[in-house]
Amino acid sequence: MSKHAPELPIEVDSETGVWTTDALPMLYVPRHFFVNNHMGIEEELGAERYAEILYKAGYKSAWHWCEKEAECHGIEGEAVFAHYMNRLSQRGWGLFKIEELDLDKGTARVRLDHSAFVYVYGKVNRKVDYMFTGWFAGAIDQILQARGSSLRTVAEQEYCEAEEGRDHGLFVVKPLNAEV
Repeated sequence: MSKHAPELPIEVDSETGVWTTDALPMLYVPRHFFVNNHMGIEEELGAERYAEILYKAGYKSAWHWCEKEAECHGIEGEAVFAHYMNRLSQRGWGLFKIEELDLDKGTARVRLDHSAFVYVYGKVNRKVDYMFTGWFAGAIDQILQARGSSLRTVAEQEYCEAEEGRDHGLFVVKPLNAEV
């Protein structure tokens, strides 16, 4: 395994201890801490209900992130989505690869390798990456809004690396009124 620092501009405020990357304050926590909390909430609420909650929260957060990063870096459209996938990959969530992106149609396909959730859950024969799903629709919708489009999307995970026979996860984004 190659070990090198990701190319993230991290600033730490000496008075407050707040970490900032680009335009946003950040938290730095061990993977096991985050995923163990995730698993604890899932046990209490059930995966389906927790996924619904995370979709809405993730959508809102991705929208905000893309809006702030687009402004900070002076980027728009596909560059914003590519920047988002790159930053997610650099922050240890997994490696996100855009397989397809068509903003005019409101569609995307995102491959996920080496998911942080799969590393902890292992092969459990179910989708465990549902936290990411709302992130893709929120990001695409913010980009569409910035382009003046009223088109809105919905995202779904087609499959997960934690499922038997899968070596990666796949997420699909489509227009809100289309069948996913």
